[in-house]
Amino acid sequence: MSLTLGARLRSLVPQLSRSFQNPALARQVPSPRGNIATPEDFLKSIGRSAETKISFDTWSDLWKTNGLALRKAGVAVRDRRYILWAMERYRQQNEPSEYAHEAKPRKKIRGHGPAVQFGKRIRSRRHQ
Repeated sequence: MSLTLGARLRSLVPQLSRSFQNPALARQVPSPRGNIATPEDFLKSIGRSAETKISFDTWSDLWKTNGLALRKAGVAVRDRRYILWAMERYRQQNEPSEYAHEAKPRKKIRGHGPAVQFGKRIRSRRHQ
């Protein structure tokens, strides 16, 4: 019985060990370049008021963070995804002025499909 229990535990260890690793720690920390020298400068350059949603003390703290840390800090899902996406683009040597963009505006017309167009309800001719 103890042999089968040991085999079960060994089979679980590789599966559970991945959940304890932080992939952000394995990635390289890019050096500050251009007019971006601090984490606040980076967050201001990507826009969407990211500097008001979270703050970091050092440059390496910014680059060692992951989605879970942003979630614990209370950052909304869309903002988390945008910040992590912008960080990855900066790691790939792209300038924030090239890829930073504003959030998609909310829909003004509610409804799905052709039932509502230009703010007016469209009625089918077959129901008249």
